[in-house]
Amino acid sequence: MNPWVLSAFFALSAVYVGLVLFARATTRQVERLVPPQGDFVDVDGVRLHYVERGSGPVTLLLVHGLAGNARHFTAYLLDALARDHHVIAIDRPGSGYSAPLRNESGPQAQAALLAGFIDAKGLDRPVIVGHSLGGAIALALALQHPARARALALLAPLTQVPPTVPDVFAALAIPNAVVRWVVGWTLAVPLSIARRDTVLRVVFGPDPVPGDFAIAGGGLLGVRPGTFISAAADLMAVPRDLHEMTAQYPQLTVPVSVLYGTKDRVLSPKLHGEGLRAQLPAVHLEWVDGAGHMLPLTAPERVAAFVRGVVTRAADPTPA
Repeated sequence: MNPWVLSAFFALSAVYVGLVLFARATTRQVERLVPPQGDFVDVDGVRLHYVERGSGPVTLLLVHGLAGNARHFTAYLLDALARDHHVIAIDRPGSGYSAPLRNESGPQAQAALLAGFIDAKGLDRPVIVGHSLGGAIALALALQHPARARALALLAPLTQVPPTVPDVFAALAIPNAVVRWVVGWTLAVPLSIARRDTVLRVVFGPDPVPGDFAIAGGGLLGVRPGTFISAAADLMAVPRDLHEMTAQYPQLTVPVSVLYGTKDRVLSPKLHGEGLRAQLPAVHLEWVDGAGHMLPLTAPERVAAFVRGVVTRAADPTPA
């Protein structure tokens, strides 16, 4: 073999091994700093991590968004809601400390797993609180398993097929599963660290990033290779599922309420908020003036009031 080719091969191999070792070391450090907070349950062969607090006649099941985790809720929102409700925040499959799904990872597959979780925990028609992609999963649950949900409380939800992938998530747009795995274990970790401030400014903006987001809000958990790989799979599965779901929205029987920040930089409030109400006029739509996308972390009091309103309306469905 040509010595130059051999030298290049060994150099590339050394870089690859170095990146993998860096990813493994980063993962260990992140998981030491941000350990699991709750309990685990196996649902259809998938190990799910969840945090459970409080008691009350109504259960709230909190479902986070793309590349997120349950700490997006536990940082500020969960304990406030748990004062008068039974509240569970779940790590979606492949996020936080939950294992990934083996095959399909779109909203419909995750909704089916969520229905299995509701059954495994013996929950009586919880109110599903879905943020961002979690909103699409909540809608899929209400379409596929309407008897499992009392109502939907959607926070900056993904409800329509996006015309393009948001720029902040462009690095996740990898169709091939093998390429996702290779990128996840090589380039994803250093690039995530390098782009952290830029990404957070978009995801949170115009609201400031909470100072304790990395630990209390679970931000560091998003740096791990597994989170990247699962988030990329989630993103690639969205268009197919949403194309099917949007045609079914007029058939929804579960009450739906939506809360959107008017300055959301990730998802269009007009497309995903007003667009859903155009398809389903019964949707209750509220706005947070001047707020961005990360409402559970930036406007927890407003979100808590919104969720309590959803519970009240579910108990007394008479239109206001």
